[in-house]
Amino acid sequence: MLDLGFVSAILAEKSFEEVIEFASENRFKCVEMMCWPVGKAERRYAGVTHINVDEISDKKVPEIKEVLKRNNIYISGLGYYPNPLDADEKQAEFYIEHIKKVIKAAAKLGIPVVNTFVGRDPVKSVEENLKKFAEVWPGIVRVAEENNVKIGIENCPMLFTRDEWPGGKNLATTPAIWRKMFEIIPSNNFGLNYDPSHLVWQQMDEVKPIFDFSDKLFHIHLKDVKVYRDKLNEVGIMAYPLEYHSPKIPGLGDVDWRGFFSALTSVKYRGPVCIEVEDKAFEGSGKDIKTAILTSRNYLNQFLL
Repeated sequence: MLDLGFVSAILAEKSFEEVIEFASENRFKCVEMMCWPVGKAERRYAGVTHINVDEISDKKVPEIKEVLKRNNIYISGLGYYPNPLDADEKQAEFYIEHIKKVIKAAAKLGIPVVNTFVGRDPVKSVEENLKKFAEVWPGIVRVAEENNVKIGIENCPMLFTRDEWPGGKNLATTPAIWRKMFEIIPSNNFGLNYDPSHLVWQQMDEVKPIFDFSDKLFHIHLKDVKVYRDKLNEVGIMAYPLEYHSPKIPGLGDVDWRGFFSALTSVKYRGPVCIEVEDKAFEGSGKDIKTAILTSRNYLNQFLL
């Protein structure tokens, strides 16, 4: 009913084939595959290239599909998470064009979803960013429609540290903003890659949006978060968010997973649910990383099997 997978970014040092083999050997059904441009990473978990969309060719497509078939794994979505509303127009244009390349690669590979960020200029207001969104995103969504691919926007604020202050680098942070986005672009190909953890640290209900946006749930990320109330009481919600919370693997934070999966099944969501690991407690070694993925799997299996 729900297909458990993981986001490939955590296995950054592994090849595409190694990631797929790991998924198969450890009883996963799918993987969200990272498709950043080849080059230097901009931040943690970015810059990972397990499929280079610049090299998708008539020869490469069958090779990728053969690896998937041999291991009985499918790709839940292609992932690329830049800032296409960057204040630097040249940089923003590069991001936009690469998103379009990822969409076209997904179509060639028969992958239904591309996951990304809307982006944001952090020093401008929500209203100013929505105006820019209305200029930039219809063209991207048009490419998705033409290629029969859905776009799942992750709801991560990308507001964690000083360099992302004050507004963060992703506009799609709250239900109120999602509604405005979907009013501006009322496309069946434009929806959410929903991660409950980001609502928790924003002091919001992480379950209710599943009911409110059931028709826009294209892909799901499974990441937990721990809000440290003693730190929050000290610095307040207007501090840099990492001063009072940390990403955790599922089961080790504050997400209401029972309520979350109850809601997913209630709205009859059928599709991929992918573990996203950004827990610093599991970054010490390759063994720690694998432990994080498999510990998450073991915890989540109670809701899936």
